[in-house]
Amino acid sequence: MPFLYETHMHTCLASACGTSTGKEHARYYKDIGYTGIIMTDHFFRGNTAVPRNLPWEERVDLYWRGYEDAKEEGDRIGLDVFFGIEENHTGDEYLIYGLTKEYMKAHPEMEHWTRRQQLDEVHKAGGCVIQAHPFRMRNYMDRIRLGLHFCDGIEAANFGNDPLDDARAIRYGREFGLVMTAGSDNHKSPAKETYGVELPRRLTCIQDYVQMILNHEEIKLHVPEERFAMEPGIIPDERHKAYMLNEREEDVPAGKEWLD
Repeated sequence: MPFLYETHMHTCLASACGTSTGKEHARYYKDIGYTGIIMTDHFFRGNTAVPRNLPWEERVDLYWRGYEDAKEEGDRIGLDVFFGIEENHTGDEYLIYGLTKEYMKAHPEMEHWTRRQQLDEVHKAGGCVIQAHPFRMRNYMDRIRLGLHFCDGIEAANFGNDPLDDARAIRYGREFGLVMTAGSDNHKSPAKETYGVELPRRLTCIQDYVQMILNHEEIKLHVPEERFAMEPGIIPDERHKAYMLNEREEDVPAGKEWLD
């Protein structure tokens, strides 16, 4: 029997766009049969609910409230709850798994990491990095940037995406042999629908999930099969043209018709 986990979600306690508490999320996911959830509120370069003028350690404490609220309820009702981060750079966003509160308090420089520093430092701390919704285009972005060199895998399916975004992502992931995950990007429970990952064993801690990603272990996507259908001949318009980030974090055209 697979174990079902949500990998991408937000609370109103730490994400300015969230509308549900951690406890509300935990009860909902327990009711619909999930084994666990990973809370990934927006970090300080994203749509955070944490005031940016507070001292660093106080900001970290406030940021962790969403996870801790869910964790308290999860422990009570028998739902696994783990901690993660969603960090924004210039519209390209990354899910970070494996950092602790103690680590974050000791590293205020993480708020200013480049993408390369982010990947290297997260690895040193025993974590991993997944690029979230890599083909999503929003009004706060000037272009789609693919961080192939700065992540351990991609979120191939995200319920908040247009299906074409995910169809492009799954092709991109297969082209480069990337680890691929799925998540709902849920901001409110109950949700219209949920995506996640089906794992062959239950997680005992977030490091179990990190090691599955770093070791390229089997991760089955809990997503409808038709989500990745792309009609022949469809080419995204100019606004949805994709750019690769090179090793210097500069934008270069992706160079493939189905990516561009």
